[in-house]
Amino acid sequence: MIFNDNTAQKTAELLLQINAIKLNPKNPFTWASGWKSPIYCDNRITLSFPEIRTFLKNEFAANIEQKYGKPDVIAGVATGAIGIGLLVAEALNLPFVYVRPEPKKHGRQNQIEGAFTKGQSVVVIEDLISTGKSSLQAVEALKENGAEILGMVAIFTYGFDVAAENFKKAGVALTTLSNYPTLLKTAVLKNYISEEEHETLKVWSSDPAGWNN
Repeated sequence: MIFNDNTAQKTAELLLQINAIKLNPKNPFTWASGWKSPIYCDNRITLSFPEIRTFLKNEFAANIEQKYGKPDVIAGVATGAIGIGLLVAEALNLPFVYVRPEPKKHGRQNQIEGAFTKGQSVVVIEDLISTGKSSLQAVEALKENGAEILGMVAIFTYGFDVAAENFKKAGVALTTLSNYPTLLKTAVLKNYISEEEHETLKVWSSDPAGWNN
């Protein structure tokens, strides 16, 4: 689910503008999973553009407050959402923590970095949702430490069915600034892709694991 259509379109336009999202149906990328993909997304690039990161920060802050009120803590999923998560926490004047994929092997062996107390309400921030597996691992770590998870918010989602199933199974509400259908509409509107490429990208999203393999 997106927060609203206007935010979704503007976010998609900005991500395309700075090549945070690259579309290349004719020369697909290979993801770490081995999937062939006509799209590659690296939202960490947004941190290098002050106006864009400010837009994302303000949209997150306003929509989190509208949807959840003020949580006790903002949590970022390491490493992609540490930067934007911290900016959002600053905008809302809230404590910030981040969650590692797994506990550190040394020192205090923390998985959650920052001051956090059992029973506090948390909104989790992520930069990108693909299958949702790693994002939900962070949620699980917070729950195991006594967090009350209000929901997760992210910059962008590919909208895979497997992600929807994973979030539903985990009982976690996911809301994003933009999503794949909005991205495709915006890419056609702004002449980033042709109608033919648009069709290819639509087909890919229905079967990403089997596409072009």
